[in-house]
Amino acid sequence: MTRDEILAAFDRIRVWQQGDRRAVHKPLLVLLALGRLLRGESPLVEFAGIENKLGKLLEEFGPSGSERTRHNPFWHLRTDGVWQLSGPAETTSRPPGATPTITELRRGHVEGGFAEPVRLALAHDAALAAEIARRILNAHFPESIRRDVADAVGLDLDAFASELAPTNAGADSAAAPEQEQRRRDPTFREKVLLAYEYRCCVCGHDLRMGGHAIGLEAAHIKWFQARGPDVVQNGLALCSLHHKIFDLGAFTVLSGNHQIVFSRHLMGGEDTKAKLLAHHGAGLIGPQGGDCLPDPEYLAWHRAEVFKEPARG
Repeated sequence: MTRDEILAAFDRIRVWQQGDRRAVHKPLLVLLALGRLLRGESPLVEFAGIENKLGKLLEEFGPSGSERTRHNPFWHLRTDGVWQLSGPAETTSRPPGATPTITELRRGHVEGGFAEPVRLALAHDAALAAEIARRILNAHFPESIRRDVADAVGLDLDAFASELAPTNAGADSAAAPEQEQRRRDPTFREKVLLAYEYRCCVCGHDLRMGGHAIGLEAAHIKWFQARGPDVVQNGLALCSLHHKIFDLGAFTVLSGNHQIVFSRHLMGGEDTKAKLLAHHGAGLIGPQGGDCLPDPEYLAWHRAEVFKEPARG
C-alpha cells in the first residue's frame, strides 16, 4: 500500500452510523494503537490487554454506555483493511457479522494490531502516523477536547507538530476526510457571541480586554463533525471551561425550558460544587432574540450522543 492508499483507507473507516449517531469505537482504538506503536510496544496486543483502557476511553469520550461494546472495534476494524487479528481459527475465521463476545475474545487470547502493510509504512514514516492521528482527531472530536483525547491515548500532539510540515501533509484535498472538505462559516463565532451579548450563557462570564472577549467561545451543540451547521441556533456562547465540559458531556440543555442539567458523573470538592454545580437546574441565560434560541433538534442530539447519563436529580 502506498502512503496515499493508507491515508485513504483510514479516511474511509465507517464510524458515523445510522445518520448522525456517534460511534467513536474505531477512532479511539486506532489512536490507542498508534500510541502503542510509536512507543515501540508489541505490534499485536491481546484484547484482554487493552480492554480496560479502551473501555475507559469510550466511557470518557464516547456516548453513554458505549464502553459495553468495547469489543466491537477490535473485531470489526479488520473489515476496513487496516487491522489484522490472530487467534484460534474457530474465532478469527468467522464472517464479519458474527461478532465474538467479550468472553470469547478473552478466552481465545485473540490478538489484534495494524495490518502488516500499514505497520511497515508507519515504522518508516513518522509523519504518516502524525497525519492519521490528526485526521482522526479532526474528523471525530471537537477542538475543545482533542488534546484530552490525545493525552489519554498517549499521543504527544506537540511532538506531532514537527512531523506535519506542509511537504508531508499526505494526500491532496480530494482525498481528505469529508469533514475537512466542508467549509466552516468564519462568522459563526461572532454571530453566536453577539446573540448572547458576549457572555457565557451558563455562568455569565464576560471578561473583556478593550474590545476583545477573553475566554469566551462559540460552542456547537450538534458537533460540526456530525454535520452540525454553523448557525446561531446550533451555537452557545460558553466560557472555555463550560465549553470543554459541555463537549465532554458533563452537562446538557433541555429543549423546551432550556434548563441546564448536569451529569451524575461530574464530581468535585465542595468548592467545585458551589461554583460549578450551582448552575444545575438553572435556566440558560438566553440570547437577545427568540429566533436565536437553540434548536430542539440539536439539543436532542447532544443529549443522546454526548451527554453522560444519568442526569442529576
